[in-house]
Amino acid sequence: MAKGKKQVRINNKRASFDYEFIETYTAGIQLVGTEIKSLREGRASLQDAYCYFDHGQLYVKGMNISTYAWGSWGQHEPARDRKLLLTKKELRHLMAEDKKRGVTIVAVRLFIADNGYAKLLIALARGKKEYDKRQSIKERDLRRELSRNGY
Repeated sequence: MAKGKKQVRINNKRASFDYEFIETYTAGIQLVGTEIKSLREGRASLQDAYCYFDHGQLYVKGMNISTYAWGSWGQHEPARDRKLLLTKKELRHLMAEDKKRGVTIVAVRLFIADNGYAKLLIALARGKKEYDKRQSIKERDLRRELSRNGY
């Protein structure tokens, strides 16, 4: 990475709490207009973002990229659905898994790759039950306590 460049990483913290990740994939995003400039400023949100299939293509819904502050008439729509770029093999696998009951595809992290392209880390996920969430909190607290004590 070039000197002076800020690394952009936008996380969906709620996804890891609500879902158990089965598999993860890195997908490109089809962006228009001033979206990449807004992303480089870190002005995006993955809150409640999930993926769905439409005519064999994977789209992300609920991802918000704010309008670019210095843009003029060519602004993008902040909350539009964006197409994800994956290989055909990955798309077929995800489509087959997505049809199973209790499985969904969620957006986990948005970042700018070393080559300058925006990438989205998506996960094939299964929803957690209430007792699973309590178990996750208990394990996290235990790890934190052990790290404090130097173990």
